[in-house]
Amino acid sequence: MQSSISLSLSSASPITARSNCGADLFLSNNTTPSQLRFCGLRREAFAGCKSSSSNNSIRFKQLRSTKKVSASLSGNGTPSKGFDYDLVIIGAGVGGHGAALHAVEKGLKTAIIEGDVVGGTCVNRGCVPSKALLAVSGRMRELQNEHHMKSFGLQVAAAGYDRQGVADHAQNLATKIRNNLTNSMKSLGVDILTGFGAVVGPQKVKYGKVGGTETVITAKDIIIATGSVPFVPKGIEVDGKTVITSDHALKLETVPEWIVIVGSGYIGLEFSDVYTALGSEVTFVEALDQLMPGFDPEIGKLAQRVLINPRKIDYHTGVFATKITPAKDGKPVTIELIDAKTKEPKDTLEVDAALIATGRAPFTEGLGLESVNVQTQRGFIPVDERMRVIDSKGELVPHLYCIGDANGKMMLAHAASAQGISVVEQVSGKDHVLNHLSIPAACFTHPEISMVGLTEPQAREKAEKEGFEISIAKTSFKANTKALAENEGEGIAKMIYRPDSGEILGVHIFGMHAADLIHEASNAIALGTRIQDIKYAVHAHPTLSEVIDELFKSAKVTGYVSNEAREPISV
Repeated sequence: MQSSISLSLSSASPITARSNCGADLFLSNNTTPSQLRFCGLRREAFAGCKSSSSNNSIRFKQLRSTKKVSASLSGNGTPSKGFDYDLVIIGAGVGGHGAALHAVEKGLKTAIIEGDVVGGTCVNRGCVPSKALLAVSGRMRELQNEHHMKSFGLQVAAAGYDRQGVADHAQNLATKIRNNLTNSMKSLGVDILTGFGAVVGPQKVKYGKVGGTETVITAKDIIIATGSVPFVPKGIEVDGKTVITSDHALKLETVPEWIVIVGSGYIGLEFSDVYTALGSEVTFVEALDQLMPGFDPEIGKLAQRVLINPRKIDYHTGVFATKITPAKDGKPVTIELIDAKTKEPKDTLEVDAALIATGRAPFTEGLGLESVNVQTQRGFIPVDERMRVIDSKGELVPHLYCIGDANGKMMLAHAASAQGISVVEQVSGKDHVLNHLSIPAACFTHPEISMVGLTEPQAREKAEKEGFEISIAKTSFKANTKALAENEGEGIAKMIYRPDSGEILGVHIFGMHAADLIHEASNAIALGTRIQDIKYAVHAHPTLSEVIDELFKSAKVTGYVSNEAREPISV
């Protein structure tokens, strides 16, 4: 499941282009540089490439008959003088794993410390097993839709499922991905150190089992990547059976007849998709006045009409669940609700189970931060735009970084990985600032929801503050051939942009495979590609990608600005 997103804007920070090309481009013998065209890429991306002539053309390496093996495969590097490692990473989740692999590629001697299991929340208790459950719910939902099947000319008998088989599918997938991550690090020579890690001073880390022997190691640079855990508000008693978090729900030990889901963000929505497809009735309890408060309002309204209203789902908005008591001695789960504003009692629900989907809290206790004078803020480790840790005096702690959920910038697994790679670039001597507004997010319901950049209200607020106009472009899945062939015409794509420059401020999609479609927009934002350039890109027909193609083509740009992008906004 995706975690809730925390995103704040700050002033733009300069980004320095790499001093040389990050990767060689290999061409066949009959291809010349003049035959290649780059659409919307920043010139800075190639600024450091060596030129083969005075006209600054890019030098390309041609493929030869001999195999080229990356130097990173030959070993885990040699540490800087005076240190056990160049880089030590505390936490082997998706963020730590991404950083470790990139560090080895850069020739850094790297170790990663994990006190639980490799893969962290995403692989073991989040993104990965939840997608297995959602794959089941999607198929069940389709097989149960008699009208949908008849439209294809198909006749299907009553669909059923084996709960344990579904649960095993999710667990088996998590095990497979966990093993893949472990093997990928081992094959590159990353030292996987088992135990709980903590900082014990500048460039020093200890690790070991609680109550057991501890080992102290030194590193030129340290990355904290300890992730997060489910957040459970006060007054809620979790027993792991009838009152559960997402950690428990992913085991699918039961499919309750009636379950309350506290919170209607990504986690809650995805589980509602699973439970209703498997036969449960769902009730949402949401503290804010509307469901799906983190989504663009227009997308949220459409999603509610498709994902909530037709299904066995009801909801209470503007209320807090102040007390939840697990089922016991034949009594049901009881949930006491109060008005979120007046705090007056509203209702008491008696149900079979309750899922607490109120977001996640950083896992940062016991990391030894006091040894480097660092104080957490609401549990999060304070960092700057380069993920460098900030101490209690507001000063940077040398050689100490924090990525992922533990810093609270954007609580998504792929954001953690991107932050880790960005840090490795910096410790390798190449300045890098990650543009968080280019990082996409997705909710894997049926249909899916995805987004990147600003919502319409956020964009309007920014436009008013900075003195520019915004425009909105929309396209419908109902006009897409591939979507209609699948009888999946429900959905829209929406883009918020600047008509004076063609800058893309945000894109939001609700529809079939929205999570896959969003990346063309996110990459355009990341590369600074303007609408007037990307609208000429060619998309295969008939494909769902044409929804995005039509979105770009429908935008009306009044002015022309070169495709050289502004510097990214750091967060």
